[in-house]
Amino acid sequence: MREVDLGSGRALLIKEHGEFTAMGHKCPHYGAPLVKGVLSKGHVRCPWHGACFNIATGDIEDFPGLDSLPIFQVRVEKDKVIIRANKQALQSQKRSKPMARCSAVINSNTGFSHVLIIGSGPAGLVCAETLREEGFTDRIVMCTMDKHPPYDRPKLSKSLESTAEQLRLRSMDFLQDHDIELLKEKEVVAIDVKTQSVIFEDGLRMEYRKLFIATGSKPKPMNYKGKDVRNVFHLRTPEDANSIARLANNKNAVIVGTSFVGMEVAAALTDKAHSVSVIGIESVPFKKALGEKVGKAIMKLKEVVLKSGKVLRADVCVIGAGSVPATGFLKQSGIHLDSKGFITVNKNMQTNVDGVFAGGDVVMFPFQPRNNKKVNIPHWQMAHVHGKVAALSMMGRATEVKTVPYFWSAMFGKTIRYAGYGDGFDDVIIQGDLDELRFVAFYTRSEEVVSVASMNYDPIVSRVAEVLGSGKTIKKRDVETGDISWLIDKGSQ
Repeated sequence: MREVDLGSGRALLIKEHGEFTAMGHKCPHYGAPLVKGVLSKGHVRCPWHGACFNIATGDIEDFPGLDSLPIFQVRVEKDKVIIRANKQALQSQKRSKPMARCSAVINSNTGFSHVLIIGSGPAGLVCAETLREEGFTDRIVMCTMDKHPPYDRPKLSKSLESTAEQLRLRSMDFLQDHDIELLKEKEVVAIDVKTQSVIFEDGLRMEYRKLFIATGSKPKPMNYKGKDVRNVFHLRTPEDANSIARLANNKNAVIVGTSFVGMEVAAALTDKAHSVSVIGIESVPFKKALGEKVGKAIMKLKEVVLKSGKVLRADVCVIGAGSVPATGFLKQSGIHLDSKGFITVNKNMQTNVDGVFAGGDVVMFPFQPRNNKKVNIPHWQMAHVHGKVAALSMMGRATEVKTVPYFWSAMFGKTIRYAGYGDGFDDVIIQGDLDELRFVAFYTRSEEVVSVASMNYDPIVSRVAEVLGSGKTIKKRDVETGDISWLIDKGSQ
């Protein structure tokens, strides 16, 4: 792969098996340089967050992100490679796939929608867009408790001052242009599966033919005195983030919980607040997810260790003590929930009720690399995949979840990348230097690598995702030797 300058913009020129292709050089998700990614078997995988793009069509094949890449004409004349590109495409570096329009005649107060989507996160949004991309021409209504069009929620804890506008994934105009109706500030209180209708808090009832539930998580309830205090926050919305940043300015901030969100907020406040303290019940943050050694290395970035019984002055307090699925409204519905409140779905994202699908943080779904064991993977990237699978299932084009889970966290300008499903790992093999925060950690179960995490070691996590995604296994002994050049090697495998 090579990045080339075409005067009014850059393109990614690719040569695979002697064939040349050219396309946009920046990942549409966060603008990562794809030339630093991984080229393999007809697609490029982004080095930052693992999104994949087909090199022949530019189409997005794995997430995160919503847009695809423009492709450019390439011809070879003698020893010259000539690229012909549209100037606008060179400048925008992204495109959305063509979508069908709705042909049903709709009066906006019609209490019926062919597809009703509850939740406007990535699962709901990708579901709606996939239906339109696949030629669905009936009504789609997406409802949300939020007061904004869909936005990039993972950024809330990383850049507290961003507005909903700056975080926006799709504008109201975009949704209108593609006949995706958005009902904002709408809370669903019940679902009646017999009459196929959804009841909202304001009394509105809406019937559906197909329902997609993607309500995400909500903060774990906590018992404490002073619940009505104005300066205690759960970080849920851009307004929460903005208030936290404003109130913490030169003041004392206390974060309750060593979750990724809690630790990201703590990091984001260090250059604003007078002091930042983090209170956690674990001895080391991220121990369950990343293991003790990696957790300790990250903890070194944060100095504060609290002894119990100490009283902290808090001008602003942020609670990041975990979450539970937002499924309370489903209790009497007949839609099956497990003991923790997660919705159980099959490999096509269908619940036990015909015509009712679910995806994202709220589901337990069969995960193929673990012999179809039902798992919950509350990653931003995974929610996109669920939305796509549910949309295809609704249209009778059943497909399965085929992806490698990919997750990231950013603190103090440093990013941790993570791929795979490491639940229940029994050993961690670390290559590189933990103290310098330049390392790769391989998580193993018995003799097999099940996941990987890294800092300052790109594109190794995308490289491992590529290997795991192709169905190959990486053996523990392959990474124990200390020689992982076969993984870092830039060549195509």
